[in-house]
Amino acid sequence: MGKETTHAPISRSRRGFLGMSGAAIAGAALGQFMPGIPKAFAKESTSEATVLTPSSQSPVRLNYNENALGMAPSAQRAASSSIAHSNRYPFAHLGKLQSLVAEHHKVSGDSILFTPGSSDAIRASILAHATPETQLVIPELTYGDGALYAGFYDLVIHKVPSSREDWSFKLEDMQQAVRNHAGPSIVYLVNPNNPTSTIVSSDALEAWVKNSRTDTLFIIDEAYGEFVNDETYRSADRLIVNGAGNVLVLKTFSKIHAMAGLRVGYAVGSAERLERVSHYVEEDSMTLSYPGVMAATASMQSPDFLAHSKHSNDESRAIYTAALDDLGWNYLPGQTNFVFHRISKPLKEFQASMKAHHILIGRAFPPADGWCRMSLGTPEEMRYVVAVLREMKAKGAV
Repeated sequence: MGKETTHAPISRSRRGFLGMSGAAIAGAALGQFMPGIPKAFAKESTSEATVLTPSSQSPVRLNYNENALGMAPSAQRAASSSIAHSNRYPFAHLGKLQSLVAEHHKVSGDSILFTPGSSDAIRASILAHATPETQLVIPELTYGDGALYAGFYDLVIHKVPSSREDWSFKLEDMQQAVRNHAGPSIVYLVNPNNPTSTIVSSDALEAWVKNSRTDTLFIIDEAYGEFVNDETYRSADRLIVNGAGNVLVLKTFSKIHAMAGLRVGYAVGSAERLERVSHYVEEDSMTLSYPGVMAATASMQSPDFLAHSKHSNDESRAIYTAALDDLGWNYLPGQTNFVFHRISKPLKEFQASMKAHHILIGRAFPPADGWCRMSLGTPEEMRYVVAVLREMKAKGAV
């Protein structure tokens, strides 16, 4: 693996937490709690009392940051209908998806490069720019694929340490790491971050890019960007629109579009930058499956359902964080479809206790011992989880 360097811990002030009471949440219907949900979808995520009966064969899966609500009905129909035609390549249909994605990001079609999920975009983007002199600069606690692939190619990996209080880090420390390095740098930022669910300042990031060295590449992974509620957050795609040639924005259909199993992702960047990256991935039309192309195309044309999916996630987050308040477990101000919070027992014990109630939760994220990344299910699922936690607390098990 690549060599790692570290520096002294830093800190950053925490934002305020959501403050809804559990009683207020429990009694609210989705249309009342989160106004603006399209009536056509309201029945699919109603907050009326629903008794879940999870089992070992059908557990509540809160371990992989999947979108439990599922794909838009239109996307499901498109994927299902495409099976009969999947003996053919999806060449003829990729152009429409490319046009929809390009229009969404306000770029030309040649500024979009499709990949099977965003993981391969991470790999290809790093490989396309890896040299013996290149370093990867990342926060200490973040999604692991950047460091994984950099290690494969023997890049120096510089991890900027985080505050042990809230796992925040300073962009200034990342900038200093770039300045101190004689060769090229790849800055990999997951924004919102995984597993912390927090964001970095869009103003500060844009200022850094605009004043960066020419040998610095910014890979901005925005897998969870559509879940953000903070009004100061902006996608880094605007930097590309304004001519930044050293920025790649990575996106996926796995999260808000709920297509994790269909593996559709893409990179946004200048045509010249994507041409370089494209040599390390298959051709677009050969990378994506027929059902994936058709489902993604339909999902891009279903903005009402995507808004509904986000509102459902917001409700689930509020249900869970209200319970965390009751338990007295601190959590970070989440902007994604998961919550990063403290727990009162070792993670392995907590995992086992939850599994006994047919709830699967996330893995460990060293060095964040004593913390848990809890993916958000549907509101009904989160009520079940909350009921289990309160029962465990009453018995002194947590």
